[in-house]
Amino acid sequence: MSELQSAEPKVSILVPCYNVERYLEQCLGSLKAQTLQDIEVICINDGSTDSTAAIIDRFCAEDARFRVIEKENSGYGASMNRGLDAARGTYVGILESDDFCELETFERLHAAAERTAADAVKANFFFYWSTEEPHNRKNELIGARTPEVVEPASYPELFWYMPSIWSALYRRDFLEENGIRFLETPGASYQDLSFTFKVWACASKVALLSDAFVHYRQDNEASSIHAPGKVFCVCDEFDEIERFLDAHPDKDGLRTVETRLKFDSYIWNYWRLDVDLRAQFIERFEADFKAAEAAGTIDFDLFQPWSEADLRHILKSASDFHTWATITQGKQTGVASLVRYWEMGGLGLVMKRLKYRG
Repeated sequence: MSELQSAEPKVSILVPCYNVERYLEQCLGSLKAQTLQDIEVICINDGSTDSTAAIIDRFCAEDARFRVIEKENSGYGASMNRGLDAARGTYVGILESDDFCELETFERLHAAAERTAADAVKANFFFYWSTEEPHNRKNELIGARTPEVVEPASYPELFWYMPSIWSALYRRDFLEENGIRFLETPGASYQDLSFTFKVWACASKVALLSDAFVHYRQDNEASSIHAPGKVFCVCDEFDEIERFLDAHPDKDGLRTVETRLKFDSYIWNYWRLDVDLRAQFIERFEADFKAAEAAGTIDFDLFQPWSEADLRHILKSASDFHTWATITQGKQTGVASLVRYWEMGGLGLVMKRLKYRG
């Protein structure tokens, strides 16, 4: 298929790979069949020990648009940066090697980018389960009434969307001009957070599509985080975000937006951890947000009422929050729930919860 190869393709698609033989065929097959043919697919093999390399090599032999970067195992961030360095396309897309996408994915994303002259395009995606009866559930972060084009600085909701870097397209020269790269921490946990924050912080225009294209696999057992070494990976990402903000004082207005994102990410991490690791993480959680409180970067007007209740609880006593969470699993309803809102924020928080719709 050498006639499809281009020295400067419209889109470079990065596929980070590590021991993913079970899913890789479906992933790469969905890219090979894209309706946008002027693409390159860069597979970054992070020292896989299964048949991942052989599958990649076969696609490279069959289709000149595919190429591979072989590297020793050093983690997701390092793999993605190698891919960014190698990319030649006008735009850069990402597809995780255990996911797959609709055949018109990159044609539609590219068309939206060209039509709007946006720095990045963001779309919805499908949560996908392949076990038992295969099925999808569409993620609806971007609704039909969401503006087609937004300026992130005046649309903070964008920062709080699930990062899902693989449901987006980025102008390559925009990434390069702003030095936007991945944090090279070991393994594969949360490296999309600081990357996405920098994209939104630097972008002047982002196009939003309510359509979904990528099938985000939910039943890959290797992707869950239960390892003690990954407890604080999310903290590393926010240390990098805060380093970025320190280096860009013109973006200081994003401090409160970042604190809301940090809470969302920390509480997500807390609930994903094994129970015996949560007690370890909640201490860091408390310390980081007491520091944010002292710095004046907590704006409760940006928080949903249940998030405000949780954060006030943690600031009051993280150990008490942990006990409450262990007993209730965070699922209180009715009078008990309203009593907790009263205890954490008084009448104002109770009314905020009662008025909240969404």
